[in-house]
Amino acid sequence: MDQKKIIITVDEKLAEVRIDKAISSILKEFSRMNIKQWINSGNILVNQEKVEPKTKLIIGQIVSVEPIFEDRKETVSEAMDLSIVFEDDHMIIINKPHGLVVHPGTGNMEGTLQNGLLHHHPALSKLPRAGLIHRLDKNTSGLLIIAKTNQSYNALVSDLQERLITREYRAICVGVMTSGGTVDANLSRDPNNRIRFKIMNQGKRAVTHYRVLKKFKNHTFLGLRLETGRTHQIRAHLSHIQYPLIGDPLYGGRFFTPKGAKEDLILKLKNFKRQALHACLLSFNHPIEKRNVKFESTLPTDMESILLEMSEGSLTKESANKIVYPEAKV
Repeated sequence: MDQKKIIITVDEKLAEVRIDKAISSILKEFSRMNIKQWINSGNILVNQEKVEPKTKLIIGQIVSVEPIFEDRKETVSEAMDLSIVFEDDHMIIINKPHGLVVHPGTGNMEGTLQNGLLHHHPALSKLPRAGLIHRLDKNTSGLLIIAKTNQSYNALVSDLQERLITREYRAICVGVMTSGGTVDANLSRDPNNRIRFKIMNQGKRAVTHYRVLKKFKNHTFLGLRLETGRTHQIRAHLSHIQYPLIGDPLYGGRFFTPKGAKEDLILKLKNFKRQALHACLLSFNHPIEKRNVKFESTLPTDMESILLEMSEGSLTKESANKIVYPEAKV
């Protein structure tokens, strides 16, 4: 698809606005992610000079935009049972089961959530990654936001970048924590293992807040909130402070038999083949209506079963799901 260069003269409305936000507000048919990529690649120039996405514009400057249209392999639409928590004309909230990959990738082009979303709402093919605002690892369960229009996509991506979307998780880790806290440690891809991330000074800043919800003999049930959303952030951070998630094949290390544990619990732990992590809450402003919306998801049965076995009768199914993250500001 050919597209002539777009020329924009900065006026009072655009003055002192970041260039990525300013161009996104004008070219609404493109995502803010597209805009940032074009700025970084030099396809968007200010007075014929390359700038950064955060650069603020000045009245009278000339911005030239040369859109890039990539030839990408089309993601196939597939019929799929989707657990839809909420849907309106602007967005969808999905409760993803563990084991389901979110985006197609090398050797994994079919059977993903994105394939199913395109069948459910074909118009999503016009949006980046079928409107998915964020992602969860294959074996992490829980809530995801999907935008249905360019306007809602841009608004939600912007809110995510500005840390205006609250994301809360539940996790079961190895070891007994004494109290909650915060992990503020930069993450970067491990140069010795490209599928892992590790703590590195030159990495991107990553911040995870955690609270103890229930202590057991050898494990801890946690509530976590993300301040940033890096790949594998919770998994890498908890491993870093030596409280890895149970069942985590990448960051958890070798299985150990909990001291004094009953045979039923040992068997359940051995058969738990995914990280014990669930995205249980999303809270944010509706992208169009601007009212606050909140969505919750109860623990999946596999994590719930582990908790009930660990509690030895001190915890019920109802109380396990009623445990809430403290509302105190973190």
